[in-house]
Amino acid sequence: MPERAIDMWEYIFKFSGLICSTTALVFEIILANSQCWRLWEFNNKLVQFVSIGLWEAYYTQDFNISGSMTRMLVHTPINETWNKSSEFQYLQVLIAWAILMKILVLIFTSVAIKISCMEDQFIDIQLFCYKMSAIIMAVSSLFTLVTVTLNHLVDIYGQTTLDFSPNFPVKMEDIIKKHCTKVFPMGVLTATMSLFGVILFLCEMISLTVQSQVKARCASKLAEQKV
Repeated sequence: MPERAIDMWEYIFKFSGLICSTTALVFEIILANSQCWRLWEFNNKLVQFVSIGLWEAYYTQDFNISGSMTRMLVHTPINETWNKSSEFQYLQVLIAWAILMKILVLIFTSVAIKISCMEDQFIDIQLFCYKMSAIIMAVSSLFTLVTVTLNHLVDIYGQTTLDFSPNFPVKMEDIIKKHCTKVFPMGVLTATMSLFGVILFLCEMISLTVQSQVKARCASKLAEQKV
């Protein structure tokens, strides 16, 4: 294989970890801002469905505007007026940490790639950056998986103590059904993508270790020849 082709594949391999991390971060942000962490159906004529995100709740309601009924999407923030359960607060904290960790991974990976493009590649620093990226990404993946699993189990199979604000149009006792949402499979996909990024970082570490050993052997042979 020509040397130029080998160099091209090396750069593609280096950037694949960065691309995978960026994609995982985008998915994590989309997941955190999803409107359907929980979807509840109510026995209520005005509001039949309420979709609950981590930061806001959404529902459709009919309004009489100029004599005609208009259906509008209403959103209300989940703030201190709500009785937020402990598990719901854990979800908010865990997903926020997962996003922050993925941002750190992007920083470490970018530094490693930047160093690899320098004349003196400082392999030890690159190894440290990829090691930190792999560890942080693995923990971030675990946080994401725990978040969506906890939400799914508590919502569908458990008993949440999350309660609406006093002026909310429906009450918890009016719930007739809780629906599964796309959040759980999307969270699993995001966690899987993060683990794939960990594998890429580990492969890059192995490659750098081999490269370091080859350079050390070459330097040792040169030293022996000079002697």
